[in-house]
Amino acid sequence: MNRDLLTVALDLAGRGLPVLPLREGKGPMGNCRACRKNACGGRPNMKTPGPCECADPCHAWAAATTDPSILTSAAWAPAWRQAAAVAYHPGGAGFTVVDLDNADAVAWARRNLPATTTVATTRGEHWIYLGTMTSPNAVRPGVDIKSVMSYARWLGSGSGTMAPLPDAVRALAAKEPPAAGPASRPLTVSAPAGGGQCPHRSPAYLERGIAMAEQRIEDAPDGIHRTVYRAFLAVLSRHGRCGCLTDAHIKRLFAAAQGKGESLRHCEDAWSNAVAALGM
Repeated sequence: MNRDLLTVALDLAGRGLPVLPLREGKGPMGNCRACRKNACGGRPNMKTPGPCECADPCHAWAAATTDPSILTSAAWAPAWRQAAAVAYHPGGAGFTVVDLDNADAVAWARRNLPATTTVATTRGEHWIYLGTMTSPNAVRPGVDIKSVMSYARWLGSGSGTMAPLPDAVRALAAKEPPAAGPASRPLTVSAPAGGGQCPHRSPAYLERGIAMAEQRIEDAPDGIHRTVYRAFLAVLSRHGRCGCLTDAHIKRLFAAAQGKGESLRHCEDAWSNAVAALGM
């Protein structure tokens, strides 16, 4: 068990932050067999309410808790053994995190948003405000919002005094048009044109390949970023050269990845990297 991370989690829980373990790659723990593909109906605070009372840390952000008896339970022990980081549910603590993913995004925030608590990240900064809102990704280049129905990696208390959630941040979400699926803007990637010999013995062959990729992402045996990339790479290597792969298939794969917490931008990067790796 990673007792250092569990100690951090218990400290945060004592401060009122609902927490959960993350595995390598910043992804949440995979659902148990009973909860796989949301078969249990989900937890009561998921987008689709359900009866799940699973003792395991299933359903990503919805499993976040401040209860030390749950965090130290035998059901959560396997998750802490493989944990690589601690995350918290900002909305559950009454916060909103503006995730600035690069230097340009940080510079934009400094010009346009009121100063607040800031935490350094690997590539940019988290700006944390008091108040909650929806959690859309890619509201502008390099900017995601994490609040309700989302989680953020714990990277320390940061510096500065936390300010109330400003209208300027809420307006970022308002600019996004409603979307029927996980993607909130048109994809910037497309299926390869193809033209090679088709290996599909039947339409079911391609469908099985897409379904296997979705299952691989759902099971996510390692870091979610690597799992998504490998799943995309596998699909493209088998089905990307003949022209049978469609944008509808890509949307299905992206939906599976986003259901595990991957952002649309990271999905697009993984897809583009897989295309480049195969020389398409």
